[in-house]
Amino acid sequence: MILSYKGWQTIFLICLGLFAGTAFCMKWMEPDFLYKGTSFSIIGLEISYPLEKVQEILKGIDHEVQTTLSYHLYFDYAFMSGVYPGIAALCMMGSQKSGSIILKKALIVLALLQLVAFYCDIKENGYLFKWLNDPVTENEFQKYHIIVVIKWVIALTGALLAIPFALRKRKQGS
Repeated sequence: MILSYKGWQTIFLICLGLFAGTAFCMKWMEPDFLYKGTSFSIIGLEISYPLEKVQEILKGIDHEVQTTLSYHLYFDYAFMSGVYPGIAALCMMGSQKSGSIILKKALIVLALLQLVAFYCDIKENGYLFKWLNDPVTENEFQKYHIIVVIKWVIALTGALLAIPFALRKRKQGS
């Protein structure tokens, strides 16, 4: 299915609305992420916290925080449904405004790779859900970090490459 620029723009705007709404809801939950009186973050769990800290947090949070974290992860599925198709639509919009065949193809490939990023994010949430009940193992933690890095690289590359082209004015007659 090949959509016009307006078709991709409509998809992007719908995804943007879904992204904004779910991001608001998830941000609203974040102040409740407390472990021993100190806040922790999803980004920390994803990227910056070492294995020992992730193990300590997920093993030691109380039932209320665990429930809020679960809700956050469920909202993340809706968030993903806005982010990755939105980036893919942005890539397709950018590809239609790019004058270079190489850039057009690169943007189309990045649009398709958003499926991989989406899958990685689903796997990432699966690990976090599992770790709420079972201890984090070092082997799983290493796989988890590889998945997180793949997701972020694909998503950011797609968005950052597509945005300048998508924002470019269309030529007359295009």
